[in-house]
Amino acid sequence: MAPLPSASTHQVLADSFVRTRAQEGALVLGAALCTALFAQVAIPVPGSPVPITGQTLAVVLTAAALGPRRGLAGQVTYLLLGAVGLPFFAKGASGWGQLVGPTGGYLVAFLPTAFLVGSAARLGYDKRPWTAVPLFLVGQFLILAIGVSWLRVKAGLDFSTALQKGFLPFLPGGLLKAVIAGLVMPLAWKFVRPRTP
Repeated sequence: MAPLPSASTHQVLADSFVRTRAQEGALVLGAALCTALFAQVAIPVPGSPVPITGQTLAVVLTAAALGPRRGLAGQVTYLLLGAVGLPFFAKGASGWGQLVGPTGGYLVAFLPTAFLVGSAARLGYDKRPWTAVPLFLVGQFLILAIGVSWLRVKAGLDFSTALQKGFLPFLPGGLLKAVIAGLVMPLAWKFVRPRTP
């Protein structure tokens, strides 16, 4: 059985459904598969090695729904399955080279982002649009900040060029994804009856 949150925390969406370890494992795998599916929505950015994808939307949504531990596990599973050869990364890419290459920082950033967003969801920040949107915007920003820092080092770019190629083009999309997630999660909560001890 999944542990219930303490009195100082809130339930996340998954707590309303999880009864067994098998269900918990299925949700973790589901988070990985959701991220893989959203990764296939990829729009090239002229002059940048980084495409605009749906991955970061999947990361924040699944983390909020599952909480920090399951959300993190979902992203670890996603990265491992992609690294060992499944076509889970953007445009069907796979392999360890994707994780250690110039754009790998964006993928690695899914881990701290999932934990951060999941932890905030445990505090109830995903239940109201006026707290959910800023939370998910922070999640998008964290992925971009880690990703562009990694890109700068791996590609040997100066700070300005790294921002132009790996950060600024993605801000509008990050904002849009934060708004989408910030509306979806409170709406989802309206259809969920929290489980009582």
